[in-house]
Amino acid sequence: MSSFTTDLLGEPWVAEQITLPPDAEGPVVTTLVSRRAPRPNGRAVLHVHGFTDYFFQVEYAQWWLDRGYDFYAVDLRKYGRSLLPHQSPTYVDDLAAYFVDLDVVWWRIATRDRHDSIAVSAHSTGGLTAALWADVRRPSQLSALVLNAPWFDMQGPPVLRSAGANALVDRVGRRTPMREIPRSVSGFYGRSLHRDHDGEWDFDLAWKPIESFPVRVGWLRAIRQGHLRLQAGLDVDVPVLVLSSAESSWPREMGPEVHSTDIVLDVGQIRRWATSVGRHVTYVAVEGALHDVFLSEPRVRARAHAELGRWLGAYLE
Repeated sequence: MSSFTTDLLGEPWVAEQITLPPDAEGPVVTTLVSRRAPRPNGRAVLHVHGFTDYFFQVEYAQWWLDRGYDFYAVDLRKYGRSLLPHQSPTYVDDLAAYFVDLDVVWWRIATRDRHDSIAVSAHSTGGLTAALWADVRRPSQLSALVLNAPWFDMQGPPVLRSAGANALVDRVGRRTPMREIPRSVSGFYGRSLHRDHDGEWDFDLAWKPIESFPVRVGWLRAIRQGHLRLQAGLDVDVPVLVLSSAESSWPREMGPEVHSTDIVLDVGQIRRWATSVGRHVTYVAVEGALHDVFLSEPRVRARAHAELGRWLGAYLE
C-alpha cells in the first residue's frame, strides 16, 4: 500500500509513502521522493542517505536532473519522512532489513516507471547498505554505483576493529540490542552544514540533529556484520565510483579543518576497502571536501560534480 503527496520540498517534488511489513516496534514505512527531468534521457538515479540523515540535497538532485536523469531518493525506515512516533530513530538489527525498502522502491522505479538504466547514489552508511544490496540482488536495471564517503570500516583505534571487539559487539548486540552506547558528539559536522550555524544548507534538525541520534549495540552489531561482509569481497558487476575527501581530521574546536576535511570517517579506510565492492572501481579523493562531498563549499563540490560527470561520461553515458 502506498500514498502520494506533494513533498515538503514543494512542487514538483512528490513523496510516496509505502507501507512495509511491521517489525518488533510496530508499523513500518519507507518513503520515495521523486522528480522527473525536464528533458529526460530515459535513465534514472536513486539516492540513499547516510546515518542521521534524510533527503534534502536539492542542488545535488538538480545536477542529475539537468543531465536528463529522473531523480529518486529514499528515506529509509525510521529516518526522515519515514520516522514514525513509536520508532527508535535509525534502528535496525540487520542491514538486510533495508533490502526490503530498496526492493519496493526499485520495483517502482524500474517496473512501474519503466526505467531500464538506473544508477544508485549512496552516502556513508547508505553506501555500505547499497553495496551489500547490489551484490545480493543484482538487478538487471542497475547501471552504476556512486558511493559518496561510504562507511566501510570502524574508525578509531585498532582495538575497535579487533576480533575481540567484534565478538563483544556481537554478543552484547544479541543479548541487549537496544542498549545505548555512551559517546560524545561534538556537533561540529552538523554545525558546518546547517545555515543557522556555520553552513549554508537548510534541513530539519529534528530529522538530522546537530547532536546526532543514539547509537544502540544491536545497530552497531549490524554495521560490523556489514563491514565484515564487504571486506571479505563483494562482486558488484557494474562500474563503481567511490568519492571521499582527500583527508580526515579529528578537530577539538571549530576551525578550518571542520570545513575542509572528513571529520566523521577515516578516508584511509575508504581508500583501503574501495576495491572490495567489485571488479571495476574508480576512486577519487576530492581536496577540501567534507564528509558528504556534495555538501562541501561551492568550489569543492563543483570539482566533485566535474569528477562525477567525467566518470559518468566514460562509463555510462
